[in-house]
Amino acid sequence: MNLRRALLIAACLVPGAAAAQFQPPAAPQQEPPCVQDFLKLRDDASKKAAAIRTASARHVTAQVACGLFNAFSAAEAKMMKYAETNSVWCGIPPQVLTGIQQQHVKTLEIRGKVCQAAAAGPPRPAGPSLSDALSAPITDSKNIKSGGGTFDTLTGSPLGNK
Repeated sequence: MNLRRALLIAACLVPGAAAAQFQPPAAPQQEPPCVQDFLKLRDDASKKAAAIRTASARHVTAQVACGLFNAFSAAEAKMMKYAETNSVWCGIPPQVLTGIQQQHVKTLEIRGKVCQAAAAGPPRPAGPSLSDALSAPITDSKNIKSGGGTFDTLTGSPLGNK
């Protein structure tokens, strides 16, 4: 999987899906502190996901993308741990927890692939470089050897001298 595709997939995997499922309880008064804390963690993860989207549009190197994925994965893990710890007190539905956990697994898979690409380094050229091609010897009349070998069919018999 190439880096651009991984970044595009990751950009789609924003914690917004979990946020859409988690609706704070409607109350005419102020929200409980647990909801505010969860929303802060969600917003932090969303900012880091937006940074990945921006990096994807700019076609950053795999090393930069790996760092962004590490930051996003850590923010997502923090949000997931908070949701698991405070699910009863905050009233977070089990399907939201499941969604966050599944999302985090996908993030870890993509992060692994991107960081593996970063560790491999830049792709190596398959053939000679331009400088290799330009520094090759130029053939002229002085450095051309004329045949006389077994397979030289221009000056004699292809079967040899008989």
